[in-house]
Amino acid sequence: MEDLLRPIYQERASQSNTQGILILEKKKPISPVTDNFDVILFIIVKEPQEDWYVKHYEFDNKSAAMHIVNEDLLQHWIDTSSYRRAVEWVINGSVIFERNEYVTNLKDRLRTFPQPTRELKKGIEFSKLIRSYTEAKDLYDSEQYLDSFSQMVRSLHYLARLAIIEKGFHPEVTVWNQVRRIEPEIYKLYEELIESSEPTDKRIQLMIIAVEHAISKRSLSSARHLLQLMNEREEPWTFGELKNHEGIQDYILDLSSMIEYLVENKIIEVVLQETKGEGIYHRTYKPVENAMQL
Repeated sequence: MEDLLRPIYQERASQSNTQGILILEKKKPISPVTDNFDVILFIIVKEPQEDWYVKHYEFDNKSAAMHIVNEDLLQHWIDTSSYRRAVEWVINGSVIFERNEYVTNLKDRLRTFPQPTRELKKGIEFSKLIRSYTEAKDLYDSEQYLDSFSQMVRSLHYLARLAIIEKGFHPEVTVWNQVRRIEPEIYKLYEELIESSEPTDKRIQLMIIAVEHAISKRSLSSARHLLQLMNEREEPWTFGELKNHEGIQDYILDLSSMIEYLVENKIIEVVLQETKGEGIYHRTYKPVENAMQL
């Protein structure tokens, strides 16, 4: 396969802005990791005209997809898990070209999982978990049990990804295989929700209690990214200031529910500021004193 694609990737390898080229072949008939193509050719470049260029090929009844990606965009995908398939291509792909050990160093960084990246990822997954879990509880209270069930499955998925990150690993597409090895307690919760013979409403009721406990014991650690950012200054923050902070953009859509959870659990406190309206106050926020002593 590599020989057949050689004319394509050799042309790219000769270009000075190409940092590395990896190849990943399909290993089974149905292969989501390769988008069901027989082979993925993943090319990392710097300062391209287009951040992400994709081209499809066919040869000898085989199919191939070539992805040419800006190194900055790839780093964003790695930091935020916004395109996990590409991260798997880097982790599992075979290096067929690299400039100055670029791909080797990238693979090493993925294995070591630097702490700042880990904290950001925990914040992203935690914010999604809070919103999903809150919606699952609301649907349960409204007796919309099937919708609540679906939302609870999603909540467990975010919880599983959060647990994997806590252990120092990047969540893969096959997250439950990882969790089964890394955090069997969460895998057991998933089994209980999916396979229990209890009525749906009873399963959800039990899961609400279990997930709430799992969230509670992780809340300080998972919110560290946000709390560190808020501690950049002594003055409390308005929600608008937080929303516009460049460091929070990757979980901005779930920021409101995350802050409300942290307020309710006395990790962030509300500081009221007077407005021109009598009896009406602005809500501002700051971490509770000693919240960062984790």
